Amino acid sequence: MADTNARFITPAGLRRLKEEYHALFAVERPKIVETVAWAASLGDRSENADYLYGKRRLREIDRRLAHLARVMKASKVVDPAAQTVHDEVRFGATVELADGEDNHRTVTIVGDDEADASAGRIGWSAPLARALIGARAGDERMVRLPSGEKSYEVLSICYSWRGDCDAGPA
Repeated sequence: MADTNARFITPAGLRRLKEEYHALFAVERPKIVETVAWAASLGDRSENADYLYGKRRLREIDRRLAHLARVMKASKVVDPAAQTVHDEVRFGATVELADGEDNHRTVTIVGDDEADASAGRIGWSAPLARALIGARAGDERMVRLPSGEKSYEVLSICYSWRGDCDAGPA
């Protein structure tokens, strides 16, 4: 995974992108098109809120669909189940960390396009993920963050596809 321009993604991440694409294309967009057509049939479009909002929402949906299509086309699926090393941090690993103040945090290293910090999924090119790649349980890693350097100890490493994660991010 040395190619920093590659758009790596897990199979689950690609599935989520496809589900979002389908929901927008097959469900939401047709409803908005129907509303816009109905609103247009009423006559004066310049003051018709349904028409104006619908057209704006269609543009938003179309931009998101184009973005999702580009991401899916450029993505390289990396299945964490194919990892041969299970005792060190690699793409797809769920890692339990402790910082210097003994605050615990669990993160899963995923593709940048599927990252969601609130769900504990961090993109593989994020500073924390880059610092963790290759670490083993018990290792301490220094991470350079915008707020300064911070040290993390790797407490445990698991891969959810193996079923050895109790309750980590998916």
